[in-house]
Amino acid sequence: MSLREIPVQDLTPLEAQAELKELARTLAQADVEYYQNDAPSLTDAQYDSLKKRNEAIEALFPDLVLPESPSLKVGAKAAEGFDKITHLIPMLSLSNIFEEADILEFTDRIRRFLNLTAEDPLDFVAEPKIDGLSYSALYENGVYVKGATRGDGAQGEDITANLSTIRGLPMKLQAPFPEKIEIRGEVYMTKADFFALNNEQESLNKKTFANPRNAAAGSLRQLDPSITASRKLSVFAYTVGFTSEELWTTHAELLEHLKRWGFPVSPEIQLCHNDDELLAYYRQMGEKRAALSYDIDGVVYKINRMDYQRRLGFISRAPRWAIAHKFPPMQAQTILKKIRVQVGRTGALTPVADLEPVNVGGVMVSHATLHNADEIERKDIREADTVIIQRAGDVIPQIVAVLKDKRPSNSQPFEFPKQCPICHSHVARDPDEAAHYCTGGLICSKQAVERLKHFVSRDALDIEGLGKKNIEAFFEKGWIKTPIDVFYLKERHGEALLNTEGWGEKSVQNLWDAIQKVADGTALDKFIFALGIRQVGQSTARLLAEQFGSFSHLSEEMKKDTAMEELTRIDGIGEVMAADIIDFFNEPNNEKLLEELQNKINLLPFQTNRIQTPFTGKTVVFTGSLEHMTRMEAKSLALAAGAKVSGSVSAKTDFVVLGADAGSKAKKAAELGIRTLSEKEFKDMLEII
Repeated sequence: MSLREIPVQDLTPLEAQAELKELARTLAQADVEYYQNDAPSLTDAQYDSLKKRNEAIEALFPDLVLPESPSLKVGAKAAEGFDKITHLIPMLSLSNIFEEADILEFTDRIRRFLNLTAEDPLDFVAEPKIDGLSYSALYENGVYVKGATRGDGAQGEDITANLSTIRGLPMKLQAPFPEKIEIRGEVYMTKADFFALNNEQESLNKKTFANPRNAAAGSLRQLDPSITASRKLSVFAYTVGFTSEELWTTHAELLEHLKRWGFPVSPEIQLCHNDDELLAYYRQMGEKRAALSYDIDGVVYKINRMDYQRRLGFISRAPRWAIAHKFPPMQAQTILKKIRVQVGRTGALTPVADLEPVNVGGVMVSHATLHNADEIERKDIREADTVIIQRAGDVIPQIVAVLKDKRPSNSQPFEFPKQCPICHSHVARDPDEAAHYCTGGLICSKQAVERLKHFVSRDALDIEGLGKKNIEAFFEKGWIKTPIDVFYLKERHGEALLNTEGWGEKSVQNLWDAIQKVADGTALDKFIFALGIRQVGQSTARLLAEQFGSFSHLSEEMKKDTAMEELTRIDGIGEVMAADIIDFFNEPNNEKLLEELQNKINLLPFQTNRIQTPFTGKTVVFTGSLEHMTRMEAKSLALAAGAKVSGSVSAKTDFVVLGADAGSKAKKAAELGIRTLSEKEFKDMLEII
């Protein structure tokens, strides 16, 4: 009699231990066959029967539960919320290209950076760009220990329990494997599973999802992992983040390791040797797109050689060695009912088109951006026009054309307002910009409300309980007019809030706790982003935090005559953006507010995962012709090592790297007593072979 034929209650501990190991092996193999090989050896009923027997044995012998037990994939107790996880290596997004001609520019740029000739081989791995939600799964000694979303790239949400419920994700790796490794990929929902989920939601009178990506994201981010477990999610793995050891020299070899460890890897991945093959792959995937069982919105090209990937490195938001080639946007025809003008937190006036709702690529669209007055005039867009709309990058709806033969005879050109639609202040336009701005500033209620919404939003201070509607309500009541009022809300209006409809003791206490959490300690980059400085997004806020370390240091430097020079040394910040940052810190009203906020919030010094190097925080100047690397690559290496790179030598310069024919900069370095390095010394200090 086999173990499986013995009733669970009659098993001895030794028999139970042996069968649990066999069940874990059998079910893990079934997952590989189902998700990777598309050749299941078990029916759903057989699979479910084995899982139930496994659970029954574990219930009788709880001390024998294995780390890789399939029962760990059925969900757990509902969570109160998602904690944050700091990625060991940032999860950056990809730059996009949209035209076939951009492929040549991308590969040429890489060849220039690496100093390769047109004859030098340059291979790429091409893969479909899955339309899902990025994940990171950490394994220690081959066992799954932690899962996270991409988040803002630096920090993601802790989805350890939820991610473990997905059948395709292995709980244990097959040796050999690095001691510690972070696997990255995409969680998605197949088209068939999406339709089945929506049918089930409809039958239960619950909200349906607009598309498979939204369904996957909504299912993965459930506070109760058992809900995630009940929905059919799938995963692909496509790269690694941190790894304690590299067992591969190319990206193609890495993918083979991922397969051997039990991860599903897209069968559509292909090795390409030149631009023509990349273009052929793009066209091929465009033709196969509709027939695939899952949604894709483009393809991704990655340099195959890992040493080239390391040399190319990253810019502030994306790797240089990879790029996403997006498919043409999906389009539809509808009627433009009305053009209205919105006022943003910076005072920018943005025209928006209200449309007759129409389905575009599976999403119902009723609004589209019109960008600015120039765009409306250039395309001659008018109310009551029949228009062609598309979702740019399959996300943002925009109007691409007007069908003028269908235009009503009484149509009139749209006149951009000369006064703010909210506060009626004069509308001005900078000659160098396309946007119009409300000059109302502090008296414009819409600007104030939008700034407050931004201040407390998830990517900024993330104060739960202060959503858009509550901010609008509190602003209307006069309780929150400026950001500092958030931190006096309990003291000044706590009792009134308890007596407000829709608020109970628990929800009010949760709000106080959320505000106190921010006051107790807020990351510097989050605070800088929350301030809503013009042109300063999350990536730039992080650059500023990393460069200056503390808010007091940043504030002090922005008041000095050298502020422009300090800012433009940072890769990714130009003169126009620098001017906006300097203006913000030198505006008297802002100075007063910032002082009050610093008294209320414990601003944490910036913590970086960057390894300390001899160049961390130092200013480096390159001069002359380098022999073994391009100037672009040398600058990239210095920036990656934490240095500031300047184009001129001054008393603030720490190192001058000398190439052939160094010239006047070498002479000035000698006059100022600045340390000079040869190209070899520079590489040796970075431990580059």
